[in-house]
Amino acid sequence: MEPTPECQQETPALTEAAAKFLNFIGPEDLERCLFTEMLDVVAAGGQPRDQAVGRWWVSARWAPYKRPGELVRSCLLVQATSRRRQDGVSCSSTLKAYVTTQLETLEQEEEEHLELRTHPVQKRTHMVSHQHGMTVTKTLQEGEAEPQCWSFSYSRDELRGLLPEGASLLLLRVLACRWAVPPGLIFPAINTEGHLCTSSYRALGTQQQAVGSAEVEVFVIERALHASAGTSTVWHSSFLPNGYLAQQVEVGCPTMVLLRDESILSKTGGVEQQPPFPKQPLDWEEDIQLYSWFLDRKAELQVSHATYIQQHPELWALLADFLQALLLHQPRDPISFAAQFFTPFARQQPPMARLASAGPARTQASCPPPGCSSPLLGG
Repeated sequence: MEPTPECQQETPALTEAAAKFLNFIGPEDLERCLFTEMLDVVAAGGQPRDQAVGRWWVSARWAPYKRPGELVRSCLLVQATSRRRQDGVSCSSTLKAYVTTQLETLEQEEEEHLELRTHPVQKRTHMVSHQHGMTVTKTLQEGEAEPQCWSFSYSRDELRGLLPEGASLLLLRVLACRWAVPPGLIFPAINTEGHLCTSSYRALGTQQQAVGSAEVEVFVIERALHASAGTSTVWHSSFLPNGYLAQQVEVGCPTMVLLRDESILSKTGGVEQQPPFPKQPLDWEEDIQLYSWFLDRKAELQVSHATYIQQHPELWALLADFLQALLLHQPRDPISFAAQFFTPFARQQPPMARLASAGPARTQASCPPPGCSSPLLGG
């Protein structure tokens, strides 16, 4: 369904400074953003921070993106996961976004789960771009009730310079690596309700922050989502010189994201790359190069195996002979029976000669003619 009249608002405009900055982002800037990091979720404010209440993980890498009827495109895959316990309730959220090198979002999906005692709550926001603009679909599932769905469509003119969550994570890394934020960075965005709003970025300067027992200098960037009703959601993110996040605070939130493992700090103050946490499976099917290697190797093995079988037709007689004996005797321990059955074959005698010595009748039963199935094999 379309947005209700009270949700309609003036289309957020991309500022000239923001448009220029997007044009200045090059491949070398994005290459510096392709890494994985993991931080703890701890209590914010004056609460003790010695015990983590959750984990926060985010990764960016190159990946192929394909739609039915379209060519494969190489783009950036941004993934993030957050898990925590708040007021005795387990909360988790995930993000998966495909973003072009111009920070244009092709597709993004966000999910949030609240494990309430009475009934769990699941929220899902899916957005996908198309030739006319973008469609945003929101789904709310509460307990066993029927899910509620809302859909919003926006034109390309409304979405010029749009920066949803996945693209925003990349932009923050680019700004952090440059250690500067140009004034007037304001982009169109989409809030948690699926409506258009504005997203602004500005530098708050540098400060000292503790990472374990070490003191490091961090660059603080403020990101704010401004809704049409006048309310704003503000985050303060502190970054190390190479773009790694050291701390992130959402203003008014009881928890924060914090880097506490000082072992990742090098002697020069840099950061060593951390292994992903939680461990993520290798998504090789979405990697064009790995998937191509897999197909080439698969075809190579198939040809090699077929050639070997053609060169050794005695394999079928050997396997049929063993299976016939196995089904006739039906031993309790097939492995021990196999060891005893194949022991005589350890002698240096050609396989076909051994099978022929078993007698014509047995050889005929063990090796069915081509195109026929042996009754012992279930044919």
